[in-house]
Amino acid sequence: MFDAVRNNKKIVQIFLALITLPFAFFGVESYVRSTGAGEDVAKIGDSKITQPQFQQALREQQEKLRAQLGGQFDPKILDTPEARSAILDDLISQRLLLQEASKKGLFVGDDAIRRTIGSIEAFKVDGSFSSERYEAALRGQGMTPAGFEAQLRQDLILQQLAGALAQSGVTAQSVGERVLALQTEKREVLEFRFPVDGYLDKVKLADGEVRKFYDENSKQFAVPEQAKAEYLVLSMDTIGAQLTVGEAEIKSWYDDHRSRFQQPEERRASHILIGSEKIGKAKAKAKAEDVLKEVQKNPAAFAELAKKNSDDPGSAAKGGDLGFFGRGMMVKPFEDVAFKQKEGEISGIVESDFGFHIIKVTGIHASKERALAEVKGEIEAELKKTAAARKFAEAAEAFSNTVYEQSDSLKPAAEKFKLSIKQSDWLGRQANPANGPLGNEKLLAALFSEDSIKNKRNTEAVEVAPNTLVAARILDHKPASLQPFDSVKAAIESQLKYREAQAQAKKDGELRLEALKKGEDKLAWGGGKSISRMDSRPIPPPAASAVFKTDVTKLPAYTGVELPGTGYVLFKISKLEAGEKMDDARRQASLGQIGALGAQEEIRLYLVALRDRYKVDVNKAALEAKER
Repeated sequence: MFDAVRNNKKIVQIFLALITLPFAFFGVESYVRSTGAGEDVAKIGDSKITQPQFQQALREQQEKLRAQLGGQFDPKILDTPEARSAILDDLISQRLLLQEASKKGLFVGDDAIRRTIGSIEAFKVDGSFSSERYEAALRGQGMTPAGFEAQLRQDLILQQLAGALAQSGVTAQSVGERVLALQTEKREVLEFRFPVDGYLDKVKLADGEVRKFYDENSKQFAVPEQAKAEYLVLSMDTIGAQLTVGEAEIKSWYDDHRSRFQQPEERRASHILIGSEKIGKAKAKAKAEDVLKEVQKNPAAFAELAKKNSDDPGSAAKGGDLGFFGRGMMVKPFEDVAFKQKEGEISGIVESDFGFHIIKVTGIHASKERALAEVKGEIEAELKKTAAARKFAEAAEAFSNTVYEQSDSLKPAAEKFKLSIKQSDWLGRQANPANGPLGNEKLLAALFSEDSIKNKRNTEAVEVAPNTLVAARILDHKPASLQPFDSVKAAIESQLKYREAQAQAKKDGELRLEALKKGEDKLAWGGGKSISRMDSRPIPPPAASAVFKTDVTKLPAYTGVELPGTGYVLFKISKLEAGEKMDDARRQASLGQIGALGAQEEIRLYLVALRDRYKVDVNKAALEAKER
């Protein structure tokens, strides 16, 4: 099964693209098991997607986009029926795939989980798996080992399902060659343009047309309400920056938690694996014994013999080297032997579920305790974080009360909590992440409330992010207004003229196209351009689509396309040529891309079939409901 995954990476990548919603804390399993109040958003067979599960997926997608787009991210991008439906569709696809994987009995054991985790570079120190780095990395993402391993197990199960599909989703060679021929085919085209600029002088606007457009489209000329504000931010970070941790406190904490800084023994080993899956257990064992004899005759040739004989694709090319590993990272029979050997010692035949191993221990890291000096910075940061969390919890209510009770100024709260008052530039009512703490929708609603604008009182303290409170106060305010007609008159007149000129260019172009199709070709065509589906840069993208949709069974052939803001252009297809012969590497890459497109369609049809097999019901009312 995993051979299919390795050998069909394109299909696997497309398949896994269907499970892109980030299960950042508990993995898919938590969605299946968790329950919540309110109506379910969807039902897939006997499984349900609850409102809390959907809202969690929505929030996680927001965080993913925020991380990708930074200051360009607008939370409202996901607050549309289309976006909500797309997220639900992804959740349904994930749930369908997991149900099908369960039905097929797909399973990933603990050994596979350990091997996969041990191979992840982010969890390694000096090339070897580090339990401490592993746990620290997960803590940094708000995850637990159990939650991460549950997520990983399900990802690997879905890869197995992808492998099974990959074995059946192979694009026929003849089909790929035909598609490639079409992609590289060249068409020589000539063009004749009806430029919009050539019609501008002919356009005469009716009296009052500009004013009528202004009156009927006043929203286009509205200047939105704006405000400048000052604000305070109380957060765990601001409180943490005010804290100090003494040497004695650090030493005491270290003494109380010494077991945390124990580094367990680790071993480095190389191995030669003779797998039994293809040749059978008896033949595999006999081959392993023959290889062992060669190793015993010439121990220095272990690496070369591993490259030549080992069936482990991950380590054979490296002379069988597995790097450093701790207990629990290898299958038990392998681990039991490796942790009994001396450095440089070569084992006898060791049998595991994977076959027969010959093991050579190449390095030993004895267990040791990390010194206080080495971990002092970690302890200090953790103590500060703990203290800041406690103090923030204590300060949050007092901060909220202060900005409310002394609502005429932020200074009392700033002095009490040692915070600096910051000022914004002009802000609109719409949430914008570029405005930082003032980009929060709830805070802006409070800031632009009638009481805040009229009386310039402090807003309530609003939680704009976890453990972050912000209170703001209006400094200056501009109500919404309409740009005067005279200031936009010229722009409207130009817009209307271009619109009418574009319509006239299109009309003339379409009339001439009909004449061309009847054989009336008296145009002074421009110079010929050679284009293909793989390279159509010489002509505009909308035109390329029209050219390649044109029937070329009889030449010359004609087509036309409107280019908004530019005019209308006619194309004459005068000649067809076979594409240039590709070198083998490029040809194979192109065939691979064509195969990937076929695989994508295969997966789409597979999901369609799953939706027919497992009844899917969507509650549209629950889907459109906003989180309370």
